[in-house]
Amino acid sequence: MLPVLGLVGCGKMAYALMKGISSASSLDFDRIYVNDIDATRSSLFVEEFKSLEIEPKELIKASNIIIIAVKPHQVGQVLEMGQGLWNDKKLIVSIAAGIKTSDIEEKSGVNVPVVRVMPNTPCLVGSGAAAISAGRFAGVNDIELVKKIMDSVGISLQVDEKHMDAITAVSGSGPAYVYLVVESMINAGLQVGLDINLLRNLVFKTVAGSIKMLEETGEHPAVLREQVCSPGGTTIAGVRELEENGIRRAFFQAIEKACLRSVELGKDK
Repeated sequence: MLPVLGLVGCGKMAYALMKGISSASSLDFDRIYVNDIDATRSSLFVEEFKSLEIEPKELIKASNIIIIAVKPHQVGQVLEMGQGLWNDKKLIVSIAAGIKTSDIEEKSGVNVPVVRVMPNTPCLVGSGAAAISAGRFAGVNDIELVKKIMDSVGISLQVDEKHMDAITAVSGSGPAYVYLVVESMINAGLQVGLDINLLRNLVFKTVAGSIKMLEETGEHPAVLREQVCSPGGTTIAGVRELEENGIRRAFFQAIEKACLRSVELGKDK
């Protein structure tokens, strides 16, 4: 018998996961139930993914796998709604930043299998990167199922949970840093007189090509950077400005702040 999937929370990340699940030939569910406090979001899932909208308690009762895709401070509410319904035959998959598997296990009140996931928004285009950590009661089959779900929207890596806050800061938040760098390059190009459409093509391809070189050559970023920097040339002049304006320091501080915030979210549950 095929498992029943329940999705609590129908935000952007949940949408990305459903896109992957619906298009993956290796994933098949008997039914998919959804619930969101915003009726327009759950209606979107019903229309696009042929899922069924039901109340949270009924969803938890009827589902074998429950993906909790709500804000961190709402996770406790979802777990409380399921009191008396959680058991060791259900699998909880949480994508809430900062919330530990032990917190979910304790709040559920039973030895329920829990897998914590930190995905990122490129899941929407099938290029996500997700970290996966298993709770005390999650077995090999549980982990493999979650990996299969996450691999349908990119790649997934199993990690020790102690690293999840740092991974949240680097990978979960990482797309925003990249978008900010791209935006800054485009704006700077406008300042020196280039056309916006030309800039978009140039910057997008430059960033994508640079990442491809990193992946295919396996070289350290510093090595590839040095190859672009000719003595006395334009690139080294630009790199010097970036260094003098504290680009490294800014990234160190940004990732540290994001990591600390992930820890705080876990405490605010």
